[in-house]
Order: sequence, then structure tokens, then C-alpha cells
Amino acid sequence: MGEDVSPQLLLVDDEASLREPLADYLSRQGFSVIQAASAAQARSHLRSHSPDLVLLDIMMPGEDGLSLCRHLSEARAIPTILLTAKGEATDRIVGLEIGADDYVVKPFDPRELVARIRSVLRRASRDSTPPAENELLEFDGWQLDPLKRRLINPDGAVVAISSAEFRLLTAFLEHPRQVLDRDRLLDMVQGREAHLFDRAVDNQISRLRRKIEANSRNPQLIQTVWGGGYMLAADVRRVPATNQTEAR
Repeated sequence: MGEDVSPQLLLVDDEASLREPLADYLSRQGFSVIQAASAAQARSHLRSHSPDLVLLDIMMPGEDGLSLCRHLSEARAIPTILLTAKGEATDRIVGLEIGADDYVVKPFDPRELVARIRSVLRRASRDSTPPAENELLEFDGWQLDPLKRRLINPDGAVVAISSAEFRLLTAFLEHPRQVLDRDRLLDMVQGREAHLFDRAVDNQISRLRRKIEANSRNPQLIQTVWGGGYMLAADVRRVPATNQTEAR
């Protein structure tokens, strides 16, 4: 995304009384805004547009925001900020677990929302910067392709991984055999300082363990360090992707 191009936002909310004034405000802040009144409309827009970020209301008639959030995380890898009501704490946690990048609670200060949008866009820009060389991160027979965001198991099969799981695994692979506490992992994965969501990190690790551990109940790769946090108990080496076959 060039500096002279306005970041494009997809604003999904069924309440026109909130959506339309917010779209006007965001436009005045330098964003290009597409509006959708439902998840179905949002999916329609996504077929012809590639927004830089999605602002997504959780509670909507028909398909809810969490279902669309999962799709955005797993299929499109588009940064997402949830718009939630005060009483939706559980939904906020679920949203963070399935890949949302941040959330704001209604009613919110539009200036805070703009600050969060810019923070998430900066983080997404850093995440999308390709490595100097296309390398795979190899650990215990597994491989992670940072450029294509693909996880490959020891048999050579691609394992589906959400954007949140990708960020979490990348954090471990960049700090092998180091103890990472919840606060540090939360900052790496979600980019926010919210102690309320410590358990979201635990749940994401449980999901990741179910994908990469032979026995997730007795994990050998991502180990719990009691009182300290978590540690990747494996060596990591960088393998040139050019040496890998496309069959993988």
C-alpha cells in the first residue's frame, strides 16, 4: 500500500444510524470507506474489493460477525477490528481467538477507533513485508513459509492455519527455546495491552498444539513453563524455499 493511496476500509454494521456517520468521519480522516449492512453484503463486496482492514460488528441478523471474522482470518488474512457491545466480553475473546486483530466497545470515541485502525494497519504492513530471501522456518520436521503463510507438516501436507495462529507460531519460531510470558505473547500476537485477554493466548496455544503436537495433552513442542509462560522446545533453522518442491 503506497503512502499516497488512502487505506481502504470495509465497514460492516447493520445499524445505519451508526454506520453512515462513522463512514463519513473515517472518510474525513483520510480513509476510503465501503459500507455493508450485513455479512452477505460484505462477502459480495469482498468478491470485487480487497480492503486493507475490516471494521466488523459482531451482532448482526443472519450471519453474525464472528462467522465472517473466521472467514476473513482463515481465507483472506485481512486485518479485522471488531465493534462490540459492552455485554459481549465472551464474544470479544472468541473473536480474538479466531483471528481478530483488535476490538472497540460501543459506544466508542471515533478518535480512539482511528488510532486503533492506524495501529493495526502499521502492524499488518510490518507482517506483510517479505523477508529478504524467501526462506522456510523448519522445526522438528515441520516447516512454516512466512511469505505464503503456509504450515507444512512432516509428511509434506499443508495444514490450515489462521492468521492469529500464524502470528503466534512465528513468535515462537523467532524466539526458540526462550520462555515467553503471556504479556509478551499477547503484545506480539494482538498488539494490545489488555490483561483481560490473557486467557485468549492460552486458548490460541491450545488450538495451535492440536495442529502441531503428536499428543496435544502431552505437548513436546510448545511447552508450558509454570509461572513463566510458554517455550518452543525445538531448534529452528532457515531453509531456502527454492530447495522445496511445489508439491509441498
